[in-house]
Amino acid sequence: METLSQSSRETGSSVMRVFANHIYEYKKGVRRMILFTVNNRYVPEAVLRLKNEDIAFQLQEVGNGRTNIFFGRDECIEVVRRMITRPLQQLSPEEDFILGAMLGYDICMQCERFCKRTECQQKVS
Repeated sequence: METLSQSSRETGSSVMRVFANHIYEYKKGVRRMILFTVNNRYVPEAVLRLKNEDIAFQLQEVGNGRTNIFFGRDECIEVVRRMITRPLQQLSPEEDFILGAMLGYDICMQCERFCKRTECQQKVS
């Protein structure tokens, strides 16, 4: 029978496997910036790995025992440092659009999201 601590270790290792996959995608050039939201207990391990890999990063406390870890190209993380000065849900529609684009989200979906957030009229073709 599996104990709670075994289950917790497996969950932790799966979280860090996802994190490792994000690093792999970054290093292969698939993504230039990643946003990884994680339980605070994994932050020290993630930070150590990013430092060891010489990858720029920025932490943002989310609350509820969770932290956003932005990591990737130096210039992207510099923009995050300057732009993300408050919770993500408080970003302006323009800041939200820029962040989504930087993260590689579908640009048409970002446009739709922007229009919904600014109540602009969507032209139906």
